Amino acid sequence: MLKEQLKGNTMFAAKVDSWQAAIRKGAQPLLEKNIIEEAYVEAMIQNVLDNGNYIILLPQVAMPHARPEYGSKGVGITFLHLAEPVMFPGEEPVKVLFTLSSDSPDGHLELIGSLGELLSDEELYQKLIDVTTEEALFDLINE
Repeated sequence: MLKEQLKGNTMFAAKVDSWQAAIRKGAQPLLEKNIIEEAYVEAMIQNVLDNGNYIILLPQVAMPHARPEYGSKGVGITFLHLAEPVMFPGEEPVKVLFTLSSDSPDGHLELIGSLGELLSDEELYQKLIDVTTEEALFDLINE
């Protein structure tokens, strides 16, 4: 399911100006496909301001998300890889963002399970940090 959801939703950039810009860039495909509203993007940013860096799952990997009622119309996920890490509050560097949307409290659990499998494999996690193409990313996802 992860690979299917990520098709056409992967981005590679040299750098972004701020962690807020990284969240906005990561959300762009979901906005364009009308899976989320602009309010959802702002809610993801507000989550970090209110709750800190809890979205950083592992060193250099973040999963921005917000509650469904803030403008999610469906389940979706994007992948953004930054060649140069962006600094989140507390000077925590992030190179990879999986931006997540769900229209219900449990509608995204299968996606998170697949993502968890990918990130729990140390070798795959290390390769993920350095991946440079969608094809290389999909080679890492075992589905």
